[in-house]
Amino acid sequence: MWYFLVEQQAVDTAQYRALQKQVALTEVELFNEPYQNWYVLSVEKDNYKAFIDHLDLAGITYDLRPDRPTRDELLDTMR
Repeated sequence: MWYFLVEQQAVDTAQYRALQKQVALTEVELFNEPYQNWYVLSVEKDNYKAFIDHLDLAGITYDLRPDRPTRDELLDTMR
């Protein structure tokens, strides 16, 4: 399983719905101001390449992790 981290403000509603159809699990990590909310998109290894291609073609920036990041790790990415 791979975990793609996407800032909520980086995608619109239609893009988010399209992403949800391609992943195994979508989680939303909500933070208070001044921090950003994050989508944590879980992708099976078999779908990894196709999902990266989709993100790249759509111009969506992401961070990739082999393990599910903790809430503290997500906060660290914003600092």
